[in-house]
Amino acid sequence: MSLHYLFYYLVCMIASFTQTMIGLLAGIVIIILLTTKFKVHAFFALMFACFVTGLILQMPVDSIISTMKDGFGNIMKSLGFIIVLGTTLGVLLEHTGSTKAMAGFILKKVGEKKAALAMSLTGFIVGLPVFCDSGYIVLNGLNKSLIRKTRIPTVVMSVSLATGLASVHCLIPPHPGAAAAASTIGADIGALILYGIIVAIPAMLAAHWWAATKGKEFTYLSDEELIIEEDATAHPSPFQAFLPVILPVILIASRSFLIGGTNVNFITQIITTSGEPVIALSVGILLALNCKRGWKMPVLGLLSSESVEKAGSILVIIAAGGAFGAILTAAKLGDHLSGITALQSMGILFPFLITSILKTAQGSSTVAIITAASIVQPFLSPLGLESETGKIICVLSMGAGSMMISHANDAFFWVISKFSGIPMNAMLKVYTTAMVIMALVSLFVIYILSLFIL
Repeated sequence: MSLHYLFYYLVCMIASFTQTMIGLLAGIVIIILLTTKFKVHAFFALMFACFVTGLILQMPVDSIISTMKDGFGNIMKSLGFIIVLGTTLGVLLEHTGSTKAMAGFILKKVGEKKAALAMSLTGFIVGLPVFCDSGYIVLNGLNKSLIRKTRIPTVVMSVSLATGLASVHCLIPPHPGAAAAASTIGADIGALILYGIIVAIPAMLAAHWWAATKGKEFTYLSDEELIIEEDATAHPSPFQAFLPVILPVILIASRSFLIGGTNVNFITQIITTSGEPVIALSVGILLALNCKRGWKMPVLGLLSSESVEKAGSILVIIAAGGAFGAILTAAKLGDHLSGITALQSMGILFPFLITSILKTAQGSSTVAIITAASIVQPFLSPLGLESETGKIICVLSMGAGSMMISHANDAFFWVISKFSGIPMNAMLKVYTTAMVIMALVSLFVIYILSLFIL
């Protein structure tokens, strides 16, 4: 009787595991096919994947809807204000000329001979609050002017700028992918910012090295370079320009180290309160407003509307990813896989590979890391990444994976190509390869980091 019961239990467990994996794979395939082949918006692709996966897992329809609502709402609750405020900060920095002021300051410090490195550093710093595509567009005029002045090949300068922007976009909140993954996985945002910067710096430098080395093979001068955009806007001082970016980062990071400590006094209370991401980003917005005088209410109204609209389109994707993650969590994938030794031995490679596959297949780093976070979250325990520092390492691994492989299905790929006049072969040989190098360097640094903090 006991043998019969054991046999029945094993058969049921295997059937349940098989069914769960079929549901998981079906959801991933649906997301990839709908977003790439049929050009369906990621929100609807994720929503449809929720229903298909839930039905395969034999969840009642009302339970599927309820679970989706919970996942959607949890993401909106934790990230709604952060994404809107982060987007607003980026829009204000663009409008006030702060991004160009930062770029000019960095170029002055490193010199014209290192103009490509200056563009990498500019992309890195500007990219902290500004999304990579809009950051590239804003800095494109400056980039073309420097190309004309220094005669450094277009590919070298443009890829240096692009990878500087992408390094922080993929790894560091408040960018939507990293922020959503941190929320899904349960990683501390302040600590993630600090460790993300540690990882992003060598990754950015490696990509710049590749751009400077390989890009020299493409010495043509495109028509785009001959256009120099004059900017009549009075730029703020470097101090004014940098402060709205640097201070929120310092406040958020400081909070993660002080919160929960035993030595609580008036100063630490102020820091921990102001380090709350919503408050820190609000401080950044106030400082960004100070970068320009004579504000008019209609202008502020237009900028605020632009910020909310831009953030809204991102938030619905993030929240839909949270809904998909809730469906996968309900499937208890971690329970099925907790005893698999092969999975335990993969460690940080598992989140990296999952995100890499999704990024390569559908093009968006944000969608890739959001989807991957939903898939990886139930596996934290068998992967050995369930600790607080393990969760940070996990999110960073997914961020590294979301860098590769950028090619023709990536919108940012075409932003770089079209705005800088770089042909496809040069993009693939320099930019795409630079992103792969950046991803691998990031993974290596994350592995070294894990040896010290796990």
